[in-house]
Amino acid sequence: MIEQSAMNYGEITFDGAAWQVSCEPQVRARMKRLFPQIKTAGADVLTISHNAENCRDLLWFIERYPMAVRPQDKLAAGAAAHREQETLIVELLSRRHPPSSFELALPPREYQALAASLMQVKGGLLVADDVGLGKTVTSICPMTQSEHLPVLVVTLTHLPAQWKAEIERFAPRLKVHILKSGKPYDLIPKRKRRQPHLFDESVPEENRLPDVIISNYHKLRGWANTLSGLVRYVVFDEVQELRHPESDKYAAAALIAKNAILRAGLSATPIYNYGEEFHSVIDVLLPDALGTREEFLREWCGQGTRIKDPKVFGEHLRREGIMIRRTRHDVGRELPGLTRIPHIIDSDKEALARIAGSAAELARLILASTESHRGEKMQATEEFNTLMRQATGIAKAPYAAEFVKMLAESEEKIVVYAWHREVYAILLQQLAILNPRLYTGTESPAQKAAAVQAFVEGDCRVLLISLRSGAGLDGLQKVCRTIVHAELDWSPGVMEQCDGRVYRDGQADPVMAYYLMAEDGADPIIADVLGMKRGQIGLVRDPNAAMVQMYENEGGNIKRLAETYLQKHTTHHQGETK
Repeated sequence: MIEQSAMNYGEITFDGAAWQVSCEPQVRARMKRLFPQIKTAGADVLTISHNAENCRDLLWFIERYPMAVRPQDKLAAGAAAHREQETLIVELLSRRHPPSSFELALPPREYQALAASLMQVKGGLLVADDVGLGKTVTSICPMTQSEHLPVLVVTLTHLPAQWKAEIERFAPRLKVHILKSGKPYDLIPKRKRRQPHLFDESVPEENRLPDVIISNYHKLRGWANTLSGLVRYVVFDEVQELRHPESDKYAAAALIAKNAILRAGLSATPIYNYGEEFHSVIDVLLPDALGTREEFLREWCGQGTRIKDPKVFGEHLRREGIMIRRTRHDVGRELPGLTRIPHIIDSDKEALARIAGSAAELARLILASTESHRGEKMQATEEFNTLMRQATGIAKAPYAAEFVKMLAESEEKIVVYAWHREVYAILLQQLAILNPRLYTGTESPAQKAAAVQAFVEGDCRVLLISLRSGAGLDGLQKVCRTIVHAELDWSPGVMEQCDGRVYRDGQADPVMAYYLMAEDGADPIIADVLGMKRGQIGLVRDPNAAMVQMYENEGGNIKRLAETYLQKHTTHHQGETK
């Protein structure tokens, strides 16, 4: 029997950034199968990036296929670092190791410091804590350490000022700058600094690079090359914005994040639809943590875009320290209960009847078996969705307004969610006595701030918010405990974000969220789909959550709506004929 130590299948050398592997063909083939992240540097040379996990895997591999390693101590040190990281993650999550200390003006809670410590151990983390538990504070913790500066915070268009205020509240010594344009400009007008950032009082503040740069997602594309390699820590607020890898903002975010040493993704709803979106989000925070997209879809999703076993996947994310998720119960700060109440209301049949001809025509085109007019079918699908949802919203709006008026007899302040301009107009008119204000995609940041102030401090009793405009908004919980969804969204993540504007830390009373649904139009199908999609995010984040019935047909929501509509329309028409 030949001693393993006498065998040598090749050599592994370090080039300063990656490991170069020269080995026999059969060993090279085995490495490619075992290490999907490996790259081919030449005809006979493989390259694998240098990080602690890869060092440990290489050390394991050469136990089976011995190779000369230069320098061997660097590979061994990397492997040891990964074992130490793995142990530290277990000890942090089991509370056997205390979290790091962070010097904030207002001390972080232990669970916030724990998440920040885990983030530093891994180099990146998806923080999926319940809405209102202080994910912002968690992300501010590492900003107090000079090695993480400068920092980039990326958030939604209406939230930069709120982020600046929170950073100045918890870390007042940090210099914060909100990007004013999507086109890069000099962040330091007077280029005379000796140090780029952080507390150097010998350098005038105007000559210092900002410690924290805040951008919205839309400006990111223009600043990607400027900020890549400059910022050391990146915070992606409402990280579900990165669920589409084909977008320009995703490419910009990935470029900046790749060259940072620390990355945080914040969202109680990190995906909005199907499980495939987890790969897009996590790959920015921890590149290659889930393998390539093809590997992820093959191993976790099987066929299609839905994770086969969300519970197991969620356990994997938590066990590996990729995601941390705590509920109010977990952190001992359980808020008063949130009660979601589906409520059937009447709808204006004439409003739905007015679109009958157009809707039926579009539905037939969507369901046509021919593939010769695929472009027309796609356009018809979009038009049908818009037409049905808008008509349903308009049909419900007068009755939704009456419902809000009824609630106003006992509730001082009410948040109402809708989507279409025509629905806003009806609600504004019929609720005029309650001094409603708008917080939608049309208002400027200043107008939105004024609306919130009028609601929190003034005589505005109804704040009318667009379904997708309120993510991250804070302060409403101080004066409101009642939510009305006048329109529904296809995504359960959006609906959960909406409820989280009122049901969050600082809420002193039980919260009631009313989901107003019509028996006709788009609502019945949307309600079914909401249940289906909640199963994907629910079991990944919360393994003990009850399984929700899932439908087999992915991506066919509008088709189902078309089938249902056409069936009802045809039956109704035949009934009238008789």
